[in-house]
Amino acid sequence: MHIVDRRLNPGGKSLENRQRFLRRAKALVQRAVYQSSHNRDIQDILKGGEVSIPLDGMEEPRLHRGAEGVHEHILPGNKTFIEGDILQRPEGGSGRPKDAGEGVGEDAFRFILTREEFLDLFLDDLELPDLAKRKLANADQVNPVRAGYSVTGSPANIAVGRTMRLAMMRRIALRRPKSETVARLHADIAECKDDEHRMALEAELKSLEARARRIPYIDPIDIRYRRFENEPKPVAQAVMFCLMDVSGSMSEHMKDLAKRFYMLLYIFLTRQYRRVEIVFIRHTDRAEEVDEETFFRSPATGGTQVSSALLAMRRIVADRYPPADWNIYAAQASDGDNSYSDATPTERLMREDILPITQYFAYLEVGESGRGLGSSSSSALWTLYQRIRAEHPILSTRRVSDRSEIYPVFHDLFQRRPAQGAAP
Repeated sequence: MHIVDRRLNPGGKSLENRQRFLRRAKALVQRAVYQSSHNRDIQDILKGGEVSIPLDGMEEPRLHRGAEGVHEHILPGNKTFIEGDILQRPEGGSGRPKDAGEGVGEDAFRFILTREEFLDLFLDDLELPDLAKRKLANADQVNPVRAGYSVTGSPANIAVGRTMRLAMMRRIALRRPKSETVARLHADIAECKDDEHRMALEAELKSLEARARRIPYIDPIDIRYRRFENEPKPVAQAVMFCLMDVSGSMSEHMKDLAKRFYMLLYIFLTRQYRRVEIVFIRHTDRAEEVDEETFFRSPATGGTQVSSALLAMRRIVADRYPPADWNIYAAQASDGDNSYSDATPTERLMREDILPITQYFAYLEVGESGRGLGSSSSSALWTLYQRIRAEHPILSTRRVSDRSEIYPVFHDLFQRRPAQGAAP
């Protein structure tokens, strides 16, 4: 006997089974989400979509009889083998062929994820490193918390245990006859041979039943409801500075990689956090704070001075985000070029002003297509940051040169890790 729950929810989908499947197959579905994200545009990630996962091990959960004891089974369609025959292993191993009569393959099936499910899996193990609860924001987010019991409320919130306990206390105090006493009287009446004694027992039974009707098993005054109060949820304040090089040395391919990285970061922050502000700064030899539209779409060109972006960040922090109250993060994207005269100011700003007040600083160096993650050539900014990183582990550096590398690097920079520091 097999029992499978296929009851539909009001929307026409087996919601509970769907969520149970996602929990059971989370690792496979998440791996499929990661792989599919490599070939998607950033805008497509917001749409959810179709993923393929292996069929092996994905059979529907069932309740069935245990395997204890000895059982004999009759399998339909067998006209060749009898008990005791040894079956030869098929040539080429197990599995189903990819094409008729050719090779070995593995079945897979396509699973449609909603936008919410796709993003939940896409961002499941990402977080801002070392997010500390400094001064808490005036959060509008509240959580319902238990606050005792009430005599009024929704039927869904009836406290059964407390209600039954109060009902029992009332029945004992008012001496409501027990059901065992009434049952015993019925038995005594059935066995009684003396008419006079039976009449006395019937009168006693009638009195007890009348008393039981006057004292109900559960009275409205016994019912208690679980009471909840809305308690503000503490939310830590954080700000993310997005520093992007838009100078003339940045090719369109490099700018595209940087913008894809920042779009992923924007999706991650707005999806996962309610109290994270995002500051967009772009720079050539001069830096300016811009809005989201200008940051992602407006063209710019010029020379390169990284210190201009760091100075702008320091000024904005001093004006709006005191480090005692805010968790400060930064993500910088550049091709690694910097003017020779700007190396010393950049190093001084990073060591003395930026890193001491920052929870985490992520640097992404973008290169031309084909350079690869393991390129041995080092830019001026990469060399400088590697020297600084030896003393400041909160600085993380990565390289990308192709679209397919964006998500793995982004995931590596912001994956959940122990609170003591970032990965090198």
